[in-house]
Amino acid sequence: MTAELDFTGERFVPGVPGEIVYEHVHRYAFARRFAVGRRVLDAACGEGYGSALLAHVAGHVTGVDLDVATIEHARSKYALPNLRFSASSVTALPLEAESVDLVVSFETIEHLPADDQPAMLAEFARVLAPDGLLLISSPNRPEYSERRDYRNPFHLHELDGDELRRALAVRFPAMRWFRQRMWLGSMLRAESSRGGAELWNGSSAGIVEADPLPAMYFVVLAARSEAALPSIETSYSLFADKEESELARRDNQDRLAAERLEANDRQTAHIEHLERLIGERDAELVRREARIAESQRALESTQAARVEAMAECERLERALAAQDRIIAHRQSMRWWLALPWLRMKLAWMQWRGR
Repeated sequence: MTAELDFTGERFVPGVPGEIVYEHVHRYAFARRFAVGRRVLDAACGEGYGSALLAHVAGHVTGVDLDVATIEHARSKYALPNLRFSASSVTALPLEAESVDLVVSFETIEHLPADDQPAMLAEFARVLAPDGLLLISSPNRPEYSERRDYRNPFHLHELDGDELRRALAVRFPAMRWFRQRMWLGSMLRAESSRGGAELWNGSSAGIVEADPLPAMYFVVLAARSEAALPSIETSYSLFADKEESELARRDNQDRLAAERLEANDRQTAHIEHLERLIGERDAELVRREARIAESQRALESTQAARVEAMAECERLERALAAQDRIIAHRQSMRWWLALPWLRMKLAWMQWRGR
C-alpha cells in the first residue's frame, strides 16, 4: 500500500477535508468533458489523483511535476496503462511538439516568478496540437489575497483577471472564462430534463436574481482560434462529494461549538460556585479576625491586670518584710534592754505634757 503524502497546506492530498477538496476536484470533474479520447498533459499534477481521474476518459495522460518524490508517489499509487508520470519543470516539458490535444494546468501559473510565466505558456503552445485546448486556472489576486489581506507563501506571482487575459492572449487569443468559488446554498435539479440554470439571492424579506459572484479563481478554456473552442452549454457547474464532507465538517463544528458552549456554561457555574465559596471564606476570615482582635484586647487587659496584681503583691511583700523586721527587732536582746529606758522617756514626756 502506497503511503500518503504529507499535506503542506498548498498541494491537495486525497483524504484532506474542507474547501480544498471541492475546489481542486471540481476542476478535474469539469476538465473530463474536454479530455474524452484525447492525449492530455496534466501540468503540475502533484499527487497524481487528477491525472488518474482524467485517464479514466482520456486516450492517454501524462502527469508532470517538478518534485521527484511526488512523481515517484504518483507512479506507485496510480498505475494505469494509459497514464505515465514524469519529473519535469513546466517551462521545459519532456514532450514532443504538437504531441498533446489538451493541456490541463490548475493552480500552476501563480507558483512561477513573473518572468517564467510566459515561458510556461510558450511550452504549452509548443506541445499542443494546432487545434489543441488549454484549460488553466489561476487565483484572482484581488479576491483571493487583497480583499482577505492574505498572502499564500507558496505563490510567487498572482494575477488579476486582466493580467491573466493579456498573458494568455499572446499564444491563445480565443478564450472561454469561468468563475470558481465555494458556494453554500440549496439546489433544485429537474429529474426529467437538463434545462438552463437560475440563481437567486435573498432571504425571507425578499428575493432577487443573483449577480455573478466574484471569482476566487478563474478557470479559462483557451485555444489558438475560436474554431478550436468547443461549444459549452453549461452555465453553472456544481460539485459535491458523496460524503458531503464539507457539510459534515460544518455540522461537526456546530456540534463542537455547542459542546464548548455547554462546557463554558459548566465552567461558568463552577466559577460562580467557587466565587460564592470564596465570599463565604472571606466573610469567615473577617469574623475570625474580629474574634482574634477581641481576644487580643482581652489578653492585653488580662496582662495589664496581672502586671498590676504583681505590683500589688510586691508592695505587700515589702510591707510584710518591714513588719517582719520590726517584729524581729522587738524580739531581740537589744530591744529588751532598751525597753525600760523607752518607758521612762515616754513617762517623762507625758509628765511634761500636763
